[in-house]
Amino acid sequence: MKRVHAMVSGDVQGVGYRYTLQQVARRARVTGWARNLRDGRVEAELEGEDAAVDTVLSWMHDGPPAARVTGVDTARIAPLGDTGFEIRRDG
Repeated sequence: MKRVHAMVSGDVQGVGYRYTLQQVARRARVTGWARNLRDGRVEAELEGEDAAVDTVLSWMHDGPPAARVTGVDTARIAPLGDTGFEIRRDG
């Protein structure tokens, strides 16, 4: 079980990134959250089995078709035991 904090850079707002991420995470049985930041990035936390989190992280480097991802910075953090994946208010 692992949890990762991710910061996604590029053209990732207004293109369905967070909502598609939510769908991808749910299909992979990964929990956590995502939100837009005022600086144009998307911030997210993912938690689940190692391989499932890695699958979602791999998708995050491309995102949905309209996105142009230029970077995904990640840091491993302590698991919290989330039970779902939510879209949070912008930060």
